[in-house]
Amino acid sequence: MWSRRRMALMAAVLPLAVVVTVDAPPLGGASAGPPEAPERLPPAVERPGAKPEVITRGEWGADEDLRTEKVTYTGAARAVFIHHTGHPDGYDCADVPEMLRSMQSDHVSRMGWDDVGYNFVVDKCGTIYEGRAGGLDRFVLGAHTTGFNMDSVGIAAVGDFEVPELVPDALMSAIARVVAWKLRMGTDPRGTVRLVSTNDDSRVPEGDPATVAVVSGHRDIVETHCPGEGLDARLPAIREEAARLRIDAQRG
Repeated sequence: MWSRRRMALMAAVLPLAVVVTVDAPPLGGASAGPPEAPERLPPAVERPGAKPEVITRGEWGADEDLRTEKVTYTGAARAVFIHHTGHPDGYDCADVPEMLRSMQSDHVSRMGWDDVGYNFVVDKCGTIYEGRAGGLDRFVLGAHTTGFNMDSVGIAAVGDFEVPELVPDALMSAIARVVAWKLRMGTDPRGTVRLVSTNDDSRVPEGDPATVAVVSGHRDIVETHCPGEGLDARLPAIREEAARLRIDAQRG
């Protein structure tokens, strides 16, 4: 999915990024792109939240034979992009593992990716699933947000979520737990971050910077309806909950 020429171009555009493509590298460290915009933000949170319970790829039955490329790692997450999968909201949560297996196959065969595009998937019952392979505790380069996959995490909610009042609290809480855990030290989920586009397929031309919310919807950076009107409207509540979790961890 990522040619050497492509990675060389990305390294030139993002000289501060840590991009490693090996079988088992250490955790990503330095961040990508220019420093954050010098604007007033809420007080930074110094420690991430606790690791939530996550259903692993082995547990939901990911097909590792579909993967043909080595995992690529980036720096610690500076942003999180929230998605929806577009499934009807009335699904049975017991069917989600099968849905994930179908999604993995679709992402590989139709989208041309080497694996699930998202780093994490969350269902309406609040269950968190490991998405893209590479290790839960590492910073894995996903294929979730065109031009802004570097140093970011993609979380997909299983469903469509058009009505804010119908977005399940359990789903929102689970997303907030992943956000609180995965964002790098010192990042406030309620703040903004300055990122640099790595290609021309998003709203931002390649090489140009963009200041976005640390917790953004997919539509904030790409021409798309994702993550649905309802879930997009609930992002402020998710940011607040993630910030609370990180503050509580710091105090504890």
